[in-house]
Amino acid sequence: MNKFVKLYISWFKIGLFTFGGGYAMIPMIQKEVVDKHHWVTAEDILNYYAISQCTPGAIAVNLSTFIGGKIDGFLGALISTLGVITPSIIIISIIATFLSNFSSLEVVKHALAGIQIAVCVLMFGAVKNLFKTSIIDIPSLLICLVAFLLAYFTNIPTVLLVILAAVFGYVFYTYKNKIHLK
Repeated sequence: MNKFVKLYISWFKIGLFTFGGGYAMIPMIQKEVVDKHHWVTAEDILNYYAISQCTPGAIAVNLSTFIGGKIDGFLGALISTLGVITPSIIIISIIATFLSNFSSLEVVKHALAGIQIAVCVLMFGAVKNLFKTSIIDIPSLLICLVAFLLAYFTNIPTVLLVILAAVFGYVFYTYKNKIHLK
């Protein structure tokens, strides 16, 4: 099968079977692009995810674009992006057609409540996997804890937290490497 067809189908599946956006997509992205196709590494996903949070637009679209670009340049980015957005376009078009009749149904309200819980579980799994690959030593654990506490107890924008964590990580690991080189 053509690599571009594989790329489109992979991102189409990710877009179709994940609910809740960026966080909820990480386990499926990991399974599809790292474990199954070996297109990128788990570390690549973490890096692109961080960048995707800092750039305008939907995280899922940004992430698919960055990863597709890594896989095969501009065409890879375009095909990945089209793949991930196609299911949403189809589903939203169908729902919009029937929305006025659809939203007041009790079964729909209950299903959405269940989906919200499932998304929380998916997010927890994604965070657990990110934690395992990101926390490599005591300083990375401290950066994570400080960022979590700041995110939980303050209204600091996520972008600023990512920038602060990046700066602290850069300063610490640069200093640490200079000490080891001497």
